[in-house]
Amino acid sequence: MDFVASREDEKEFGWRNRVGEFLREFGVTVFDPWFKPEILGVSEYGREDETTAKVRDQWNFEQGDAGAKARAACAEHFWPALHLDLRMVDVSDFVVAYVPTNVYSVGTPHEIIQCRQQRKPVLFVSPPITFPHLHELEEHLAGRGDKDGEELLKCVKAEVPIKENPVGAPSLWYLPLIGGEHFFDGFGFEEFRSVFGWDKDIPLDELEHRHPPQRPLLAFLRDLNTKLPQKWNRHSNTYGPNDDWLLWNLDGGTDDGAEVYDVNVARPSTETS
Repeated sequence: MDFVASREDEKEFGWRNRVGEFLREFGVTVFDPWFKPEILGVSEYGREDETTAKVRDQWNFEQGDAGAKARAACAEHFWPALHLDLRMVDVSDFVVAYVPTNVYSVGTPHEIIQCRQQRKPVLFVSPPITFPHLHELEEHLAGRGDKDGEELLKCVKAEVPIKENPVGAPSLWYLPLIGGEHFFDGFGFEEFRSVFGWDKDIPLDELEHRHPPQRPLLAFLRDLNTKLPQKWNRHSNTYGPNDDWLLWNLDGGTDDGAEVYDVNVARPSTETS
């Protein structure tokens, strides 16, 4: 959310909108950081919008009272959003994270780590990262014999840095943290676009057209609605139970709260003779 090309477009047309709509179709309660739930007694707590990142404009490293005041204002301004996002992680059964390797991110890793510390699943989308327009620019400059332009582009690639990841391999640190069965190389929007009426193209549609996902998230979520996933046991060399998926099976209607009984103990019979 922080370093996307356009916060306005991301809020209105980003991947969270589509994934949220997809999950709600299966009766899932979705917590979206763009559209945070209301908090009892604290109106608008933690809300973010297209202008939230502008608070950084007052940041500086000046010594003295003025610098300390500006930094404290920045830190305190965003605390409610951080607080609420982490609380949403606390109450969720699983988290969906989109983590392309070319985007700087801090909040997402924090939420991922908090989720995994609670032994809950993180469904981690790591797409292929390629830069086709960069290659077109390189060919364009080479065709013109523009040595100065080529050298400037070389410097830009080093400064950014621009690093391709055509297989979408995540950071090695994420591998043991997430677990092998919860990585995906895309969302697989194309299969469901006509069903949900996703007519407007977004950048991810172009990416998934160029690199059709081999392991799409939405198909996994569809299957999850009927069967809990297993995970690979490297000791027995076969699939087995995946104890990351501990989903509450609570009885209760719309009027009364659910009742919790001892683990694996049958609910007492209410029949009379």
